[in-house]
Amino acid sequence: MTASAKPGPRERLVLAAQELTYAQGVGVGVDALLKSAGVARRSLYEHFGGKDGLIAEVLRRSTAEDVEQYRVTMAAAGDDPRDRLLAVFDRLGTIATAPDFHGCRYLAADLALTDPSHPGHEVTRAYRDAVHGLFADELTAFGHARPAFAADQLLLVVDGLLAAGATRPGSRPGAASRELAEHIIDSGLGRPPE
Repeated sequence: MTASAKPGPRERLVLAAQELTYAQGVGVGVDALLKSAGVARRSLYEHFGGKDGLIAEVLRRSTAEDVEQYRVTMAAAGDDPRDRLLAVFDRLGTIATAPDFHGCRYLAADLALTDPSHPGHEVTRAYRDAVHGLFADELTAFGHARPAFAADQLLLVVDGLLAAGATRPGSRPGAASRELAEHIIDSGLGRPPE
């Protein structure tokens, strides 16, 4: 029988911050983060240089997890690029109606972090770039005339879906966003590139 090792202070801080910043926003207090992680204030500064560094690390970890979930969702939908893209909207529609859904952590962070030089903004931009790249690749494979522009549009639909899911329970944002995504995907076929 092996004993499972308790995560160290750094990992406990990241896990606590990942949970609390999603549930309460990035404005959650340092004391609440330290209490939830069961670590001393010194650990926060030793590992992250302060709360800003911890927030950026949480966003980095969440980005890796969320981008991987996009890939898994698309892979499960098969080989057809259209099906793969629409599967994303089906999955996000389900997520947005879950009782513990609090909206998009990246959009919430961008809105709450008013300092444009906060390191979290670089991470949220990288997240959106990664998702944009996934969408653009699928749109290119589908033969869309303007894959980069259509990927921009799909990202706007994702933001709207997640915002509506957080602010208007019962609004069925998944169904509405899926229909918009279908229109964006299908509208680029048979048109010359611009």
